[in-house]
Amino acid sequence: MFGIPELPQILGSKLFFQGKKFQFEVNKLRLPNGAEGEWECIRHPGGALAVPITNDGKLVLVRQYRFAVKTRLLEFPAGTVESEEAPETTIKREIEEETGYRAKKWRSLGKFPLAPGYSDEFIFAFLAQDLEKLAQPPKQDDDEDIEVVLMTPAEFEDLAMTSNQIDAKTICSYFLALPFI
Repeated sequence: MFGIPELPQILGSKLFFQGKKFQFEVNKLRLPNGAEGEWECIRHPGGALAVPITNDGKLVLVRQYRFAVKTRLLEFPAGTVESEEAPETTIKREIEEETGYRAKKWRSLGKFPLAPGYSDEFIFAFLAQDLEKLAQPPKQDDDEDIEVVLMTPAEFEDLAMTSNQIDAKTICSYFLALPFI
């Protein structure tokens, strides 16, 4: 039987940046083999994401500009979990703001680390079904430029396999939802 490996020892931590949504720190560690080094980490409160599907089987995505990659990406609606907020509360607000839909049926799809090589962010994924279009959707955030896009699962899968227009959290969440669609 395999034993549980010893964890590295944290020798120190220094905060370099505190932003609105995340912080950046550098940690000095000693590995179990005695080697020491510095590891950079983005600390993030986590995000919540919905895989919304209409009653006629269409996926609801948003296309928005992402500065870091300098292009517009297709994504499922998502948002940062606010302090003292449950991920379920976050995503119910975000789906309405970003898509103009409200879901009557929700299913948790679990959570997964987004980029554990440099961030502690987890995405809490949900399936949103039995959607209704809101007569008066909430106002989008001023810093968001969002276009709502409807597509079939087959169109989504084709685009996911043949382009770089869909981000990883969206592709991962789609496949978590697939058994329930």
